[in-house]
Amino acid sequence: MAIYLDNAAGAPLRDCARAAMAGVWELCGNPSAAHWAGRAMAARLEDAREQLAGAVGARPDEIVFTSGGTEANNLAARGLARQGAAVLASAVEHPSLASLPEAVSLGVGPDGRLSPDEVAAAVARAGERPLVCFGWVNSETGVAQDATALAAAARSADALAHCDAVQALGHLPVDFARQGFDSMALAGHKVGGPVGVGALVVRRGLTLRASLSGGEQEARRRPGTTPVALAAGFAAAADAAVGELDARGSLWRQWHDKLISRIGADVPDCRANCSQPCSPAIVNLAFAGLRADDLLLLLDQAGFACSAGSACTAGVHGPSRVLLAMGRTPDEASAALRVSFGWQTTAAEVDELIAALPPLVARARSAFD
Repeated sequence: MAIYLDNAAGAPLRDCARAAMAGVWELCGNPSAAHWAGRAMAARLEDAREQLAGAVGARPDEIVFTSGGTEANNLAARGLARQGAAVLASAVEHPSLASLPEAVSLGVGPDGRLSPDEVAAAVARAGERPLVCFGWVNSETGVAQDATALAAAARSADALAHCDAVQALGHLPVDFARQGFDSMALAGHKVGGPVGVGALVVRRGLTLRASLSGGEQEARRRPGTTPVALAAGFAAAADAAVGELDARGSLWRQWHDKLISRIGADVPDCRANCSQPCSPAIVNLAFAGLRADDLLLLLDQAGFACSAGSACTAGVHGPSRVLLAMGRTPDEASAALRVSFGWQTTAAEVDELIAALPPLVARARSAFD
């Protein structure tokens, strides 16, 4: 038995993404070249740009392809913020935002959410037009921010609003134009696209400074030869994820609620760290009296791939900084399990986990004692 339930770290490659990339691998040429081979490759790149823009409610010229969400967040923070202006980011953000040396940390409530009032107050304290950065869906807990309200609070206070939507795409309705963001980060491998490609969506009219030296690719916003095949695979996967969101999201919500209710009833001293509203595809459960690492080892031996939090902090032992920021104790923040569903997850796999967890939790607790 092998059941993969760590899709928030990276989902399996979709067939449509594989097919889109195969059509480009057969071509030769650099998309920046003026000859026939370059023009053919450039046409494929612009097709991918248009397809991705359509999936996220943006214009094609607002799409800047990157190597992933981490680069997109860094590019926004360093390319949009004015020289010397503050970058405001909450304590529960992805490390690519929370760990920026120039970032000013904002607090969150016990539910992991950032208040629009806190954003407005922080902007007032920060001075000249800061950049407010927030993750729409937290990669560890699945907690969803009111992203539209946060963007409105930032922009009404004359700040720029950057949204890390890496975990939102394909899991919640994303519409860049309607939601009022100035920029938005995306990643291909979270929706069944290839690893190594993402995008920063930048509102038309804003100047984005390149953070690297090099060529003039991506309209002088991101130098380096754009990986056309990866871009095509990402766009195809994003389009598919958005197209099936209603149907698949309904299943995920059923499994999300079932997992919390069944495990909560069958396992004593279990607490959900993912209050509504949240991503239907991420469940975070804390079990008192154990170490998450012990439980993950037992789950792995039983054939389940889950995690204790963000893949970007995997292998770093200690309590989750996200849960600590939410007011959990170090013991509580060291005892959390993340389960995340993907496009390929089945109801039978979720039922297998529900049956396996109670005895495995008991074994992990005995090891802790």
